[in-house]
Amino acid sequence: MKADAKSYYHRGAITPLLGSTIAEHFQTIVERFPEREAVVSLPQRQRLTYRQLSENVDRLACGLLQLGFGRGDRIGIWSTNNIEWLLVQLATARIGVILVNINPAYRSRELEYSLLQSKVQALFVIPRFRDSNYIRMLLELVPELRREDEIIASKAFPDLKRIFVFDPLKPAATETAAAGFTRWQDLLAAGESISATMLQALGSKLDRDDVINIQYTSGTTGFPKAVMLTHHNILNNAWFSAQTMHFDEHDRLVVPVPFYHCFGMVLANLMCLSVGACIVIGCEHFDAALVLAATAIEKCTAIHGVPTMFIEILEHEEFDSFDLSSLRTGIMAGAPCPPELMTRVIEEMHCREILIGYGQTEASPLTHLTTRDDSFQRRIDTVGRNLPHQEVKIIDTDSRATVPMGEIGEICFRGYHVMRGYFGEPAKTAEAIDDAGWLLSGDLGSMDVEGYVSITGRRKDMIIRGGENIYPREIEDFLFNHPGIAEVAVFGVADRRLGEQVAAWIKPHANVTVDADEIREFCQDKIAHFKIPKYIRIVDELPMTVTGKLQKFKMREEMEALLRQEKEANC
Repeated sequence: MKADAKSYYHRGAITPLLGSTIAEHFQTIVERFPEREAVVSLPQRQRLTYRQLSENVDRLACGLLQLGFGRGDRIGIWSTNNIEWLLVQLATARIGVILVNINPAYRSRELEYSLLQSKVQALFVIPRFRDSNYIRMLLELVPELRREDEIIASKAFPDLKRIFVFDPLKPAATETAAAGFTRWQDLLAAGESISATMLQALGSKLDRDDVINIQYTSGTTGFPKAVMLTHHNILNNAWFSAQTMHFDEHDRLVVPVPFYHCFGMVLANLMCLSVGACIVIGCEHFDAALVLAATAIEKCTAIHGVPTMFIEILEHEEFDSFDLSSLRTGIMAGAPCPPELMTRVIEEMHCREILIGYGQTEASPLTHLTTRDDSFQRRIDTVGRNLPHQEVKIIDTDSRATVPMGEIGEICFRGYHVMRGYFGEPAKTAEAIDDAGWLLSGDLGSMDVEGYVSITGRRKDMIIRGGENIYPREIEDFLFNHPGIAEVAVFGVADRRLGEQVAAWIKPHANVTVDADEIREFCQDKIAHFKIPKYIRIVDELPMTVTGKLQKFKMREEMEALLRQEKEANC
């Protein structure tokens, strides 16, 4: 490829795409490895072989069928990592139900939006986690749950019919807190009248191009968008990620990343299940000590995570007491990886084949991955090349013409992995995917002559805090509900540990006094903790252009300078 060639790269493969549904492919794995461990949950003290996992999945699928759920319906899950999450993921795919992933950090306002926007018809939920009482929040949103009716009839949520509650740590003593909740045990019992023949017949009617999952990803304006993904999208993405990693049935993956996110659901759960590997759940929610313990106890060969997670693991006070010599590979993604971090992961964690990944939810999610044969420099300077059966190009942000190799532009994707669209939002779908089928990432980067891509920035006004994508507009819209705020600008500032932190500049109404503590208190328990601004500055004016557009780059530069000065003063 000539140096002056256009920035386009198509990566084919000798191996063809998988043409099956998730359930069909999973069944071939069960038949090959029935007695291999499929999932281990240390918090729950449970282990399931592939045969046992399959049996549990079918029981749950039958229960959902008996209660009237089937192909094309939407069922949400609002929970931390556990075996039940995995069962729901596979059982919904088994019968063609669309699984709607809901962030367990969400509070009532964000949950309400998700349920309404995706028209959720049923919801799986755990009673509580840490300071989040999910039952209480649901009772506030859906007071009809206090009634003893078998099916919910909610005025505020007309599509919602059932809420299933389960306690992963106390399965035999689920606290429903209200008569309107359906217990996990009762759901399983309901399916006893559904035969294996009936279940198999229904599964044979499903199509690989059916939408099977809705993932929420924040947009630059307003609330998050609901990304629709198919069997074909995510199964192939998981499988080809495994092939690129040389990951197979002998591997055991410890999973610190959340299941609700594409990283956990596709690149952890589905990737393991696509090849017969073992999923190791060391903790409900990321905890460095528990991840270290799980890796050592289960002799895990792989670990995924965002750079922040790897930093916390390496800096844990008891790090040296854990034997991590079994580790070989894994994916680090979600934020740039500093060279010193990569060195420590390779040398101190023994993860000599650790790979750098890049992608986005709309692309199922992985588009680029380095390989174990790539040099150290390749793994820190680039995000690798696109996966097999994918196309990528770099375009000029104004003309949309493909730019020459080495020039910076917007990264675009095309192939099996591109989403079906945003649920209920055809206009936004058309903005994201052009007439030729190219998905516009909103990220800026360059490509070399061998197809390796380097990320140089983001066109979208997005903050990446410890792997979480945060969009300022959503926080700004929420803060405008405070009676003392006249104008607000939310943006990201650099942070050594998390990559970025959320900052906000606030202009109060005339003759009104507000302070940072008051703003944080206003946010508490109303929006997810990672969206609450860490740095808040009260100002008289916000810098703007002559046309009235906020100049966030000036705010960011000034805020980062102030933070440096404060750090130097405290040294």
